[in-house]
Amino acid sequence: MNEDCLKLTAYLGERDRTEHDLLANHLLDLYEQHAVQSSILMRGIAGFGLKHGMHTDVSLTLSEDLPVVAVAIDTRERIDVLLPGILAMKQHPGLLTLERARLLTGTTEPIELPEDLTEATKLTLYVGRQERTGRTPLFVAICDLLNRRGVSGATVLLGVDGTRHGARERAAFFGRNAEVPMMIISVGPGKQIANVLPELQQLVTEPIATLERVRVCKRDGQLLAQPSELPGTDEHGLALWQKLMIHSSESAQYDGQPLHRALIGRLRAANVAGATTVRGIWGFHGDHPPHGDKLLQLRRHVPTITIVIDRPERIAEAFTIVDEVTAERGLVTSEMVPAAATRTEERVRGGLRLARHRY
Repeated sequence: MNEDCLKLTAYLGERDRTEHDLLANHLLDLYEQHAVQSSILMRGIAGFGLKHGMHTDVSLTLSEDLPVVAVAIDTRERIDVLLPGILAMKQHPGLLTLERARLLTGTTEPIELPEDLTEATKLTLYVGRQERTGRTPLFVAICDLLNRRGVSGATVLLGVDGTRHGARERAAFFGRNAEVPMMIISVGPGKQIANVLPELQQLVTEPIATLERVRVCKRDGQLLAQPSELPGTDEHGLALWQKLMIHSSESAQYDGQPLHRALIGRLRAANVAGATTVRGIWGFHGDHPPHGDKLLQLRRHVPTITIVIDRPERIAEAFTIVDEVTAERGLVTSEMVPAAATRTEERVRGGLRLARHRY
């Protein structure tokens, strides 16, 4: 299957609650009830939202309410059914975003990418934790293949809950957790992504993947392009948002501290609307080979992704900070976000009607 879909992403705190349950668990219950094609809940390691309260795993006090990110993908019809219930909740996530994508499931014929995906493409694969190809973990084999084919970068993110092909898969303290979802985010030129898809389909038994348009702005300190210049609204007055994703490593340093932590601190001080860092378990970017944690190393050598979301005029300012902090390392991409809704104590701001803008 190769069709249009929507990606719904919720940014919230792990201790956020509804009247009867943790908010994150309530969201995943909804995804299970509606048999969402694929969803994943991931714990962050640092972040802040509209109130600009810092949450990080550095100290026990600040780690009591770490950020979490919940992603759900399915056809527009299925996602549209979820939205009214989520927006009507007395406590809904601090930030909800809605983005367009192409959904690939099962075996598809070689595809020709639409024109708007040819500059650069973000390919996201959803697989199970314990899936293997031969004796090799599937996520390792996928990263090796993407690296050999010259893709710009890939990061493997571990989920703690989610759905795969509509079935709920939740991590347990005791158990193999074989089917609990993992997300593999990769970025590269559209032609390279299209060419590697048939090889990926040979590795993955039941593939679920999405394709999205991105712009690669920086790679290992080299400035390739500024984020796309977007207006504040589309021609119908619907607000546009923009996203930066910074792929780096937990061992990368800036000004004497981990790069992602320095970046989060600088963005918070600049009053950016929100940013979240998620730690990966394996991946690569640029010319660096795929890597993850190893025994007997002093510093964690795992990839990180920092996600920054704000209105286009604020993203232009945020990119100045990102450009400085990634002067030597990192892969930076930008994307348009056609709909976002935020909740303050008083009311919900924004909305999830999709804006349209060609750029």
